[in-house]
Amino acid sequence: MSRLYKTIEPSVIDDEMLEEAVEKQGPPGRAGQIAQLEGIEFKDVKHLQLDYRNILKIDNLWQFKTLTKLQLDNNVIEKIEGLNTLTNLVWLDLSFNNIEIIEGLDELVKLEDLSLYSNRISKIENMDSLVNLQIFSIGKNHIDKLENIIYLRRFKRLRTLNLAGNPMCEDEQYSMYIPAYLPTLMYLDFRLIEKTTKEIALEKHHSAVANLMYHEDIAFKKLEKIRLQEEELALHKAEFTNICQKLFTHGLKGYEKRQKELEHFLECLREAIEENQQKGVKVIKEFEEKNKEQFNEIQHMSDSQLLEIRIKEFRVEVNQLWNKLMSLEMQLVDQLEETMSNFERNVSEIVTTYVENVQALIAQCRDLENRYNENILEIAMTSYDKMGKNEGEEEMPEELRALFVDKDTVINTVNASHDMHLLKIDNQEDKMVTKANGWAADVIEMLHTDEINRNRKRVLEINIYVSHWRDELDFLELQDMN
Repeated sequence: MSRLYKTIEPSVIDDEMLEEAVEKQGPPGRAGQIAQLEGIEFKDVKHLQLDYRNILKIDNLWQFKTLTKLQLDNNVIEKIEGLNTLTNLVWLDLSFNNIEIIEGLDELVKLEDLSLYSNRISKIENMDSLVNLQIFSIGKNHIDKLENIIYLRRFKRLRTLNLAGNPMCEDEQYSMYIPAYLPTLMYLDFRLIEKTTKEIALEKHHSAVANLMYHEDIAFKKLEKIRLQEEELALHKAEFTNICQKLFTHGLKGYEKRQKELEHFLECLREAIEENQQKGVKVIKEFEEKNKEQFNEIQHMSDSQLLEIRIKEFRVEVNQLWNKLMSLEMQLVDQLEETMSNFERNVSEIVTTYVENVQALIAQCRDLENRYNENILEIAMTSYDKMGKNEGEEEMPEELRALFVDKDTVINTVNASHDMHLLKIDNQEDKMVTKANGWAADVIEMLHTDEINRNRKRVLEINIYVSHWRDELDFLELQDMN
C-alpha cells in the first residue's frame, strides 16, 4: 500500500536516531551494559535496523564503513541515495517505501540480497554493478511488461526472484516466460521452479530465446572487443607513464651524477691550488727570513764597491725566488691540466651513457606511439565503416562526425595526430640530449676560462712581488751613483 507522511512529520536520520538504533541492537546482558557505557562506534557496526521510523530521506550513513546489513523497510523513502559509502553492504531491505526509480546502487558491488518489494517502481534498471546479486525481491510494484525482466539476464548468480503483485504477473505467459528467459533461476515468487517447468518453458520460447542469445552474443563480443581495446589503451597509457617516470628518474640521477663529478673535481682543484699556495707562501717566507737582515745591511752600506757586490748577490736571490715561484705555478698548471683532462673524459662518459639511455627510452616511446596509432586507426576505420552502414554512435559530436566524410580524411586525421605526437617525442629527445651535452660543454668552457684567469692572476702576483724587490735594488743603486 502507499505510505503517506502528510499527517505525520517525516523523520531525519540524525545522530540521535542512529545512536538509539545501535544501542537497541547491541549485545544482550552484561555485554550490552558494557557496550552502553563505553559506546559503540558506528564504523564497527555490521547490522543496522531503521524500519518503521517514517524516514523520508536516506542520509548520514557515511560513518558505517563496515556495515553489511541495512534494514530501511516500512518508511516513506522516495529516492535511493546516500548509500555510496556502504561498499561492504551484502543485504539491503528497502521494501514498503515510496521509491519510483531504481538508482544510487552503483557502489554496492558486494550486494547479494536486495528487496524493493512494495514500492512504485515501473522499470528494472540501473543495477549493472550488482554482479553478486543472488536474491532480488521487487514484487508489488508497477512493472507491467514481461520484457523488462530480460534486464536480469546479466546477473549470472541470481537464483531467487520475487515479482508477485506486479501487473505483468496477470499476463498468461508469465509462468512460462520467466523460467524461459531466466533459466538459472531456482525460485520464483517463493516457489521452487521444477525442472520440467523449465524444460517446457524453454521449448515454448525456444525461438525467441535463441534469437536473444544470438544478439546477446554479438553484443557481448562487441563489448569484449571494446573492453580489450580499453585495456590495451590503458596498458599503453601505463607503459607510457612508466617510461616517462623512468626518463624523469634517469634525468634526475644523471644530473646528480654530473653534479657529483663536478663537485669532486672542484674539490680536487681547490686542494691542489691550496697546496700550491702553501708551498709558495713557504718559499717567500724562507726568502724573506734569509734576506731581510742582508737587505737592511745593504741599505746602510757606505762602501760603493761592496754595495755593488751585495746588490748583485741579492739580485741573484731575487731571480731564484722568481724561478721557484714560477716553477711552482707551472707545476700547478700541469697538474690541473691533467686533472681537467680526466674530468672531461669522465663527464664525456657520463653524458654519453646518459644520452644512450635517454635515446633507448625515447625509442620505447616511439614504439608505444606507433602501436597506439595502429589501434586508433583501427578504431577510426571501424567507426567509419559503421557510419557508412548508419551504425555510427548517435552521441558522437558534430565536429567529430565531420571527420568521417571519407576514408582519406579519417586516415589523414589520424596520421596528422600521429605525426604531432612523434614530433613532441623527438623534441623532448632533442631537448634532453642538447641540455646534457650543453651542460658538459658549458662546464668545461667555464673551467678552462677560470683556470686561464687564475693562472694570469697568479703570474701577475708573482711578478708584482718580485718587481718590488727589484725596484728596491734599483733604487739603492741609483742612490749609490748619486
